[in-house]
Amino acid sequence: MDIAEITAVLRQASTVDSRERDRVCEAAAAVLIDAGVEPPFDVPTSDFAADPWLICADRYWRRRFLDAPAVEVAARCARWLADHAHTDHVTDIAEKWSLGYAFITKDTVESREDLTVATGRIIEQFQGSADICYFATVYHAGKLRANFWFDELHQFLESSLLAVAAGPHRADPLFVALRAFAGFGSRALTAEYASELLDQAWTASSRSRGVIDVCLNALWAASPFDAQGEQLRQHATEAVTEYPGDHLFRFRLATGQRMCESYDEALDSIDAALRLLPAIGSRVSHKLLQEQYMRERDMIQEGRQRARVAADQQRRWQQQDEANHELQHTLQTSAIRAVELVAVFTAAIAFAVGSLQVTLTGTLGLGDRIVLLAALGGGLLLFALLIIAGTWIITGRRRAPDL
Repeated sequence: MDIAEITAVLRQASTVDSRERDRVCEAAAAVLIDAGVEPPFDVPTSDFAADPWLICADRYWRRRFLDAPAVEVAARCARWLADHAHTDHVTDIAEKWSLGYAFITKDTVESREDLTVATGRIIEQFQGSADICYFATVYHAGKLRANFWFDELHQFLESSLLAVAAGPHRADPLFVALRAFAGFGSRALTAEYASELLDQAWTASSRSRGVIDVCLNALWAASPFDAQGEQLRQHATEAVTEYPGDHLFRFRLATGQRMCESYDEALDSIDAALRLLPAIGSRVSHKLLQEQYMRERDMIQEGRQRARVAADQQRRWQQQDEANHELQHTLQTSAIRAVELVAVFTAAIAFAVGSLQVTLTGTLGLGDRIVLLAALGGGLLLFALLIIAGTWIITGRRRAPDL
């Protein structure tokens, strides 16, 4: 298969089904790799599902990165993309390639020394092009991100020669989002610092899907902080609204909802993510994503079950607490009634004893005895009333905090 034949095959590939198109593009990319020739055609769109030219170029550079996962290959890829992709689609393709190729080669992080040497070569070979250095920077940063090396990522983005050579691109939303990712995961940086960077990237007018992906990933992978789940849920909700067919954003939304203990909503979101997950492309990638989504679904189910058990326990505790209060009230009321009864009974006995002494002894006349008995009865009645009133006052103060 020569170059002319490759061009003809790719031109016809736009009319076949997706599996056949992938097979044709993969074969064409293999021929280019074997011939040591970069794709000689231009890429007119950023459609990774239907554009055979882009698919073939993607397969080609994927093989190149797997063979030599280095920032120098990333620089050559950036140069080819600038020369062969339509201007309107360069940014979308560059973000997808730099982060995607970083993920599949994350187990080959270049050392600081090798990176320094490679950076010097890139700057010399490409005359310090900020665009090329930026692509290579994002590629290496993507590896650190994929490995969750937060502090290394922060140091690389802040002070490496390659990142500095990216020049004005250091203010791009994707670069800022990667800084936010490093900040959220680092123990040396604060969540407030990372949140400011994330807000800056999120509200940028040129925010792309790649920026949204890194921002949501940053909140998902962050060291625990207050309102983490709520922030992830809010941002993921906005992302799903903007990209309703994106399975990854549905997955992030499900995670945020689970962290906020909205388990029913989280279950709906993760099921939607599983339905949207395409069973095309790399089988390994599909399998890994499906396994990750299923683990999240299991966590949601477990959380849902724990919430039900906790609710049942809370309900039983509340019922027991109400029963305890009722029993306490009953015992307290019974004690009050007992005190009242004792006071009345004591007063009655005292009156009876006193009245007998007045009636059976002494020389007082009938009228005087009646007055004396009335005074005795009134005094004892007042005594009983004072005892009852004091009991009510004391027990009323004790009950006041429970009201």
